[in-house]
Amino acid sequence: MATFFAHESAYIDEGCKIGDDTKIWHFSHVMADCVIGKGCNIGQNVVISPNVILGNNVKVQNNVSIYTGVICEDDVFLGPSMVFTNVMNPRSAVNRRNQYLETLVKKGASIGANATIVCGNPIGEYAFIGAGSVVTKEVPDYALIVGNPAKQIGWMSSFGHRLAFDEKNEATCPESNERYKLENNKVTRIA
Repeated sequence: MATFFAHESAYIDEGCKIGDDTKIWHFSHVMADCVIGKGCNIGQNVVISPNVILGNNVKVQNNVSIYTGVICEDDVFLGPSMVFTNVMNPRSAVNRRNQYLETLVKKGASIGANATIVCGNPIGEYAFIGAGSVVTKEVPDYALIVGNPAKQIGWMSSFGHRLAFDEKNEATCPESNERYKLENNKVTRIA
């Protein structure tokens, strides 16, 4: 049996699977049939809609809404008050629950405070979405994205440092010393 912590003011609906060492804080609601991995931290006033999947070590800051259709892989960071959408053309008087689009947030990606991720746009591995950005298209692995609408302005290491590529299109992370290669507008880790 999994051992996790849920604050007494948190609500966890039936059918959820929650991994060991996960913490769910004040006034959060985990709706039916969610899967939350090991070692996650769900901040205050978070809503996780039915059937959402969060991998291991996902950090969800305060006031985040994660709607049905969202899948976050391991080590994802969701900043304070960021939000996902799940329908492209919502109307109060039109039921579009059967039209939810999937949004995949890949391993190690970080999404800044107050950012909005429009549904159906995958976020690449170790991508870095700046605070307040509005993402309206797919985000490549390691991309640094900012603005409204969001635009790519550079590349980030898996440790969260901006990469400066040399004449051989190689860069080194100043913290980890991991090496990266830029080819055909794609970044890969080489060492």
